Amino acid sequence: MANVQGKKALQSLGLPFIVIICALNVVFGQIRYSIPEEMERGSIIGNVAEDLGLKTGTLLARRGRLVSGRIEPYAELNLESGVLFVNERMDREQICGSISICTLSFQIVIENSPEMYRGELEIVDINDNSPIFPQSTVALKIVENIAPGSRFPLESALDPDVGTNAVTTYLISPNEHFSLKVENAEEGIKIAELLLEKSLDRERQASFQLVLTAVDGGIPRKSGTTQVVITVLDSNDNAPIFDRKIYKASLPENTSKGSPVVTVHASNADEGLNAEITYYFSNRASKKVQELFRLEPRTGEIRVLGDLDFEEANSYTVDVQAVDRGSPAIAGHSKVLIRITDVNDNDPEIEVDLVTTKVTETAVRGTVVAVINVHDRDSGVNGEVHCKIAPHIPFKLQASSGDHYKLITSDSLDRENTALYNIAIFAWDSGSPPRSTNKTIQIWVSDVNDNAPRFAQSSYTVYVMENNAPGAFIFAAAAVDPDLDQNSYVSYSFVESLIQDLPVSRYLNINSVNGTIYALRSFDYENIKTFQVYVQARDAGVPPLSSTATMNVIILDQNDNAPVIVSPSAESGSAAVEFVPHSVGQGYLVTKIMATDADSGQNARLSYQVQRSTDPSLFNIGQSSGEIRTARNILESDATAQTLVIVMKDNGQPSFSSTITILLTVTDNITERSIENSNFVAKPEDFSDLNLYLIVTFGCTSALFLVTIILLIGIKCNVNRNVGQAYNSPSCCYRLENSNNNFHLRPQVKESINDSRANSLVYVPENRHYSVCLSPKSAKTDFLFLKPCNPPISHA
Repeated sequence: MANVQGKKALQSLGLPFIVIICALNVVFGQIRYSIPEEMERGSIIGNVAEDLGLKTGTLLARRGRLVSGRIEPYAELNLESGVLFVNERMDREQICGSISICTLSFQIVIENSPEMYRGELEIVDINDNSPIFPQSTVALKIVENIAPGSRFPLESALDPDVGTNAVTTYLISPNEHFSLKVENAEEGIKIAELLLEKSLDRERQASFQLVLTAVDGGIPRKSGTTQVVITVLDSNDNAPIFDRKIYKASLPENTSKGSPVVTVHASNADEGLNAEITYYFSNRASKKVQELFRLEPRTGEIRVLGDLDFEEANSYTVDVQAVDRGSPAIAGHSKVLIRITDVNDNDPEIEVDLVTTKVTETAVRGTVVAVINVHDRDSGVNGEVHCKIAPHIPFKLQASSGDHYKLITSDSLDRENTALYNIAIFAWDSGSPPRSTNKTIQIWVSDVNDNAPRFAQSSYTVYVMENNAPGAFIFAAAAVDPDLDQNSYVSYSFVESLIQDLPVSRYLNINSVNGTIYALRSFDYENIKTFQVYVQARDAGVPPLSSTATMNVIILDQNDNAPVIVSPSAESGSAAVEFVPHSVGQGYLVTKIMATDADSGQNARLSYQVQRSTDPSLFNIGQSSGEIRTARNILESDATAQTLVIVMKDNGQPSFSSTITILLTVTDNITERSIENSNFVAKPEDFSDLNLYLIVTFGCTSALFLVTIILLIGIKCNVNRNVGQAYNSPSCCYRLENSNNNFHLRPQVKESINDSRANSLVYVPENRHYSVCLSPKSAKTDFLFLKPCNPPISHA
């Protein structure tokens, strides 16, 4: 593929035309271009997109890029048009030196795709360099009597071009005495020798000035010249002759200084001083050769003087001369070809071109992260390089071509687990012993919103004391999101729910930024004891993720209620009236105080005590039961009206209390007490629910008991209705005595059964004796039935 600018550049060099070959191999994604060196900047190398079968703009849309360490900065790829063009003038001699085939490899990588195309750019040599001789003048001294056919080596010309563009032949100006003999030696070396065709006669011509021309094979041909000045010497007519035209030696590049290389030897047919030979490097020997090698003048032994490097030069051609001590001295010439062999003295080199430094944690397997090129300056097995990366990471190397590898993802990534990978790349050669090197690259994993906020617990229990102030702090909900940046920004809210038929927003408020929860109202334990709300944490990712935690709010009781008296009900707001029979003994239950407290727990635990009493020794109260009992027997001297002030305290902190005043009246007739007590219920509103339940219970029990008595009387009457004389028969009367609330039946003799008060119940107020009669027939049965009997006649 040729471009107009390249052709113009070649035409300016005098070429009629040039054909530039572009070989496009689509097999395995490989392309190859071939261009001449020295093309102008901006010259088109080829259309990569078209040659790869891609549409225009595909490389730009898919973020393709040119990846190479060697082709830069000589070429650049236009992603929009797909054209590869020259970015800097290429000098093949500078880039590849004496290498005959000069190629620059490159890769085209399409980001976020496993596709990668490999290409080569061949830089074709053009004849842009003329042969140059190291010296502008070459001086030769030839004895006049030297025989025709003698040869004199001439200095070779240097041409940086290669192939046909290098030196192909030598020419010398025509004359009758000398001609030029050109021979092809190994390694493509051209040896030019001056051949004596006709005997010399110093007296006829003492010197010759010839022009030696070196011509290359380029189109058009280029040449370089040097002047050969020949001085014809007299007498010493034999020149030293080396036993070889070319001496060969092979050295490993790690040969130590002072090591012998080769020994040159020359002989002289002359005798005496004319036969004594001294060896020298020719004046044509380069400075580099003189730095690396040393020639012993007397022995002709060449030794290593400097450090050899196969990668710098793999061979050296050294011109040596043997000079006798004749007058004038005559020199013989020879060449020494020294080959340098490679040793494994270079570590492999790793070149990494990162496609991206960040990989998303959702990247698919096979995503290209970097292109790696490993190479070794050594050759042969010493230059065979192997490569691997550290194990146990979600990346792997995939061989591309030759020593090129792609670093791709091999497993799923998780930024929350590992955000940065330091990937160690190891390379080693096949030398013995092998040499290795390593390089570390950093790959960051970019975040995606793949984690929902997490609460430390799925359920929280929060305790709130009742009577809290509105706006009081309740709880701080906290959720963490392991994602990064906005994906980790958490906001808080309540899930819509009802508390006692009201939305949660009427009770609580939550700070959306920090999750702090505040009460919007004062809670009352007696009204609501517990409720449940749901707190939601939501991140700011796209799409957002959320999680929910349950918050169980338990209202704690506070001692904010005083005890309330249920029984006995108090008249006039604070006094209750009770009647106590005069005859009761110690421990008699006078009444029981019943009270309730709307609080709970210890706040509702009540204790009773007498705060004030008319006679402290007469009554006491159970501290926990509230039962008021007589502490001793009631004496005649005791006042009939007693006042007790009872205080009821709860166990809260601080403690609340209530008091009730009980007016106790000591009476002689318990019946009167019952009648009087019936008058105490004057106001229906003084009854509590408990009193109502007790009255209903007692009423039902009494009714049942009354029905039972009526049934028993009916049965008894049915059995004895035929016994008409039952009341005139002797019967036993018994007296029911009450002593310390214990009733006993004692026999009592009838004095007169015809008394008008017969069959009546005798009431003795002082001793509280009750008389009952048992019929004889009934005495024989299993039932004891109360019968009226005549009381004894009292004369008191």
